[in-house]
Amino acid sequence: MKSEKGRLKRNDKFLITDEPLHALVVFAIPMILGSLLQQVYNMADSVIVGRFVGQNALAAVGASSALTNVFICIAVGAGTGASVIVSQRFGARDYQGMKRSVSTSMIFFLLLSIALGAAGVFTSGPIMRALKTPEEVIDMAILYLQVYFAGFPFLFLYNVIANMYNAIGKSRIPLYFLIFSSLLNIALDLWMVSALGMGVFGAAAATLISQGISAVLSFLLFLRVLAEYPGSSGRFDAGDLKLVLSFAVPSIVQQSTVSIGMMLVQSVVNGFGAEALAGFSATARIENIVSVVFVSIGNAVSPFTAQNLGAGKPERIPKGYHAGVFLDFLTAAAAFVILEPFARPIVGLFLGDEGTETAYAVGCGYMRWIGCFCFLLGAKMATDGVLKGIGRLKIFMFANLCNLCIRVAVAVICAPRFGIAFVWYAVPVGWATNLLISSSAYRKYKMTLNHV
Repeated sequence: MKSEKGRLKRNDKFLITDEPLHALVVFAIPMILGSLLQQVYNMADSVIVGRFVGQNALAAVGASSALTNVFICIAVGAGTGASVIVSQRFGARDYQGMKRSVSTSMIFFLLLSIALGAAGVFTSGPIMRALKTPEEVIDMAILYLQVYFAGFPFLFLYNVIANMYNAIGKSRIPLYFLIFSSLLNIALDLWMVSALGMGVFGAAAATLISQGISAVLSFLLFLRVLAEYPGSSGRFDAGDLKLVLSFAVPSIVQQSTVSIGMMLVQSVVNGFGAEALAGFSATARIENIVSVVFVSIGNAVSPFTAQNLGAGKPERIPKGYHAGVFLDFLTAAAAFVILEPFARPIVGLFLGDEGTETAYAVGCGYMRWIGCFCFLLGAKMATDGVLKGIGRLKIFMFANLCNLCIRVAVAVICAPRFGIAFVWYAVPVGWATNLLISSSAYRKYKMTLNHV
């Protein structure tokens, strides 16, 4: 038993011992697969609802996604910020401090998620009306949201735990749970939406059930994983909470503010009608899939950076960053090859034969534009990952807010006057601005390494 436990712990250290590109590939692949599978939740809802209920139901799910993304990003931001502390203490072999940070984060964020879920249930209607959601889809959108937010604590719990697994180098475990929950979600979607005819309510209920089961099981296993490391069980500590929040709050603000901005962009799209909204929603799902690959690579760079910083090996950080950029560019090339020639068939997966030409035109135009410029998103995510790992969260937040402001301003000002295409014309400009700011901060940090 001791030798097996020792072997597991040695394997946990591969981010600070193995060649950087190899370490990142081994670490990032489960995260990428897991993130892609997490998109299956919404993809399954959209495809099944669009096929078996109709275009308006697809538009309703798409309209609700703008608000759900705000809450999802709060959960992701909380987990990402808290995991920086856990990664650094894990790299420094401060297992007692690591356990204390984990327990403090879990207790606080569980209470926060319950409050946010309740707020989401009661504010879904007013927010959907404020966003000018088309009348023919608004009732379905509100119903979907209210069921979704009832299960929000499970989603929050899972995202925080997944980040904790990643912080200690166990990125495969969240993947296994996502495979299970994604398959369960699809099965429940088909049963509730197609067989039982429950419409968008069935789609939302399927997501709630599958996420709830996955969250509880992953939490129980995580308790066993923590028991493998020395030190007493963690507890809530006010000092640790202050430290965790110093990392988590900027991450939450950045993530949620960007999503709020995208919600404003969604309100602009809503003004073009249900047909345009359906096409936009279809491509938004595909953009999310492409984005999560880049986000996962950036999230792999972050604990790589934090663990090596905690282990006193800062010279490995630039090598990890370059490996992350390389992986991102490979992903961007693959996305270009797929999205450019196959835009219409991909949009057709969501819209089917009954999709209007307006919906197809919006979806295909948006998709081809994203395919041309997603390499900027990849470079930005790798650079942001380094900044999070070294704790430069203020500049990380500032860069992402600049990205947001550009996208929202162009969409709000130009799209109503010159056409819906301006919603996505501004996207690469925002990414490029973000990249320039983040890269400048990274170069300054790298200069300090060269003088050590």
